[in-house]
Amino acid sequence: MRRWLGLYAAGVLLFLHLPLMVLGVFSFNESRFTVWEGWSLRWYRAAFGDGQLMEAAANSLLIGGMATVVATVVGTLCAYGLWKRASRWMSTSLSLSLVTPEIVMGIALLAFFQWVFRYLGVRLGMHAVILAHVMFCLAYVVIVVLARLRTMDRALEEAALDLGATEWQAFRRVTLPALAPGIGAAALLAFTISFDDYVITSLVAGVDSETLPMVLYAIARRGANPVVNAISTVIVFGLGALILVAERLREA
Repeated sequence: MRRWLGLYAAGVLLFLHLPLMVLGVFSFNESRFTVWEGWSLRWYRAAFGDGQLMEAAANSLLIGGMATVVATVVGTLCAYGLWKRASRWMSTSLSLSLVTPEIVMGIALLAFFQWVFRYLGVRLGMHAVILAHVMFCLAYVVIVVLARLRTMDRALEEAALDLGATEWQAFRRVTLPALAPGIGAAALLAFTISFDDYVITSLVAGVDSETLPMVLYAIARRGANPVVNAISTVIVFGLGALILVAERLREA
């Protein structure tokens, strides 16, 4: 039975990752079509030499970095608050933000930003994308950090308070170091989700804030282009490495 279960699991993983493997192999193909003509780095050189792709990649890294920092700080404090004072209503609303379809969230954010920015005299742009990414990354950060907090013994903080520490000192010197692996895992997960997002970003982005997924989608719609294979392979391996690191941190 164990052997069959192992084969079944291997088959499921192969089914999930075989398209990515094929994409990675053909990113090294000399031909621009699916006919193999030999190994080449031609499409990687073309990808890294494309100004539009590099600008979009820089935008994605900037947006992902800023959204991750803000979402991690705010989400960690929110998780700590929920841990100290449990609220079923707030926990339910947190779960609701996870199951809401992205298209619905994107339209809601677009309507909200247009309503607010109209009074502020501000247009959609990079700032709107960063705010949108912070909003949908927050829930993931809170859930990961809260899971870490629930494994902690509340008596540790109480002991620090009994020994004369203030609440801030107890949080900074006792709770925060214990939370560090969970916070790191949450930050890496938030960055991955932010960097990969297309639906919400495409709705709230301005003309000067195109991200890498948006440019790749536009290129793919014009027809087969091996440059997409090359840059997609880099993204898969890069984000895959971040996910592995996040998993190790979560288990620490």
